[in-house]
Amino acid sequence: MKREGLLSRLPEMYELEKLAEKAAKLGRVDKLTTVNINEMSFPLYCIRFGSTDPTTPVVAMFGGVHGLERIGTHVLLSYLKTTIELLEWDVTFQKSLENCRLIFVPLVNPAGMYLHRRSNANGIDLMRNSPTNAEKMSKLFIPGGHRISPLLPWYRGKEGTEMEAEAKAVCDLVRSELYHSNTAISLDVHSGFGAVDRLWFPYARTKRPFHSVAEVFGLKMLLDRTYPNHIYRVEPQSVQYRAHGDLWDFLYDEHRKQEPEKLYLPMTLELGSWNWMKKSIRQMVSVMGTFNPLAPHRLSRTLRRHILFFNFLQRAILAPQQWAVISKEDRDRYRRRALELWYG
Repeated sequence: MKREGLLSRLPEMYELEKLAEKAAKLGRVDKLTTVNINEMSFPLYCIRFGSTDPTTPVVAMFGGVHGLERIGTHVLLSYLKTTIELLEWDVTFQKSLENCRLIFVPLVNPAGMYLHRRSNANGIDLMRNSPTNAEKMSKLFIPGGHRISPLLPWYRGKEGTEMEAEAKAVCDLVRSELYHSNTAISLDVHSGFGAVDRLWFPYARTKRPFHSVAEVFGLKMLLDRTYPNHIYRVEPQSVQYRAHGDLWDFLYDEHRKQEPEKLYLPMTLELGSWNWMKKSIRQMVSVMGTFNPLAPHRLSRTLRRHILFFNFLQRAILAPQQWAVISKEDRDRYRRRALELWYG
């Protein structure tokens, strides 16, 4: 896009491109697709570090799917900056990436962020854009996704049409980089719901348990043991609400059909923005304040509080025998405990 006004209108893209220049010397930088609006073009950058073997363990992180939720992009840009710095000097970190991969797509919806809207430039909610339909959900529940009009938020798009370019780019990346790995985790960072930070896993479309619930429970147990005072509430998204068209439900089900012997866990980090709102009138009366911390000290706190968890995910995929590759007896036990905890 034109550089005039980029720093003021879309500073996230400005920072991402600066970091991409540094990252290109240490990893690989690609443009997944480009979204055009009039004379402006918005690239979707993907930055990869580590092994080039597609079967190695991988963590892929996504942010900015909803243009109003700028904090997700900020959190990933902060971690991307830390990753670049560590690769410059930390021999242990460099060594660990010989056996795994880290992938960053910090800004999935740059056009929406530029236009200050939740949807993309076509008025479509990218996280309601897959063909997956939710079960037993009222048609009046608009936030769950609808096909009424792009003038309303949470619009899914017309039935039977192809997914939007941004959503398709995410799906193609996951297929090429995560489906072939024996242990893969994707993490999508959002905000705008709840007063605590939640780690959601599938399904969004149904309250029925998904196939890998034992592995998610194993990962939760490992997190609880390693960081017993962590801040996250781990739960299926359907505990809070169900939604049509969820990309991660769609990709998980597709992966199960194509690679039933491999493990792929799509997770969503939902930052508890209600906690910010209750502490400030300015937050409550601002559209951006509904989704993003406005006070500088709250922004700084949010940017640093999740780095420990991101590091944990990288370590966890390098040690799947601790939580994912378990005996049938342990898996059955984990599944029973997971069903009691989340579905009882």
